[in-house]
Amino acid sequence: MEAAAQWLADYDRALADAADNAKAADETLQRLSAGASSPRGEVTLRVGPGGALQDITLTPAARALEAEQLAQLILTTAQDAQRSIGNQVVGIMTDYVGDGPVLDFVKQNLPEAADAEEPARSDDDYFANPPTVFG
Repeated sequence: MEAAAQWLADYDRALADAADNAKAADETLQRLSAGASSPRGEVTLRVGPGGALQDITLTPAARALEAEQLAQLILTTAQDAQRSIGNQVVGIMTDYVGDGPVLDFVKQNLPEAADAEEPARSDDDYFANPPTVFG
């Protein structure tokens, strides 16, 4: 009977620890954001932990762009920020849940996979217009 009581106490402790970890992870994730700027600085934006747009700033240089160019620049910049926030989320969740099915579920539900690679760019394009990503 004493062994069963000890097992139950250990189980209760494990559940309480899991609840504390879930609460801590949630609080940490809620404070996250990531930002990115377009290569020449026309667009700067910030996204939250789920990748949702929180803020966007357009400089006067953005007005010189055609609507289609500006739209594409905003989308590309948002994807950079979403990739950054996805990597932050994966890093935090790895600390709390480790590598496994739970982390795989988190990765699958990010706006863009955290391990997705950027589209191929020529070296000339990359060095002429390096990405600017800030956390």
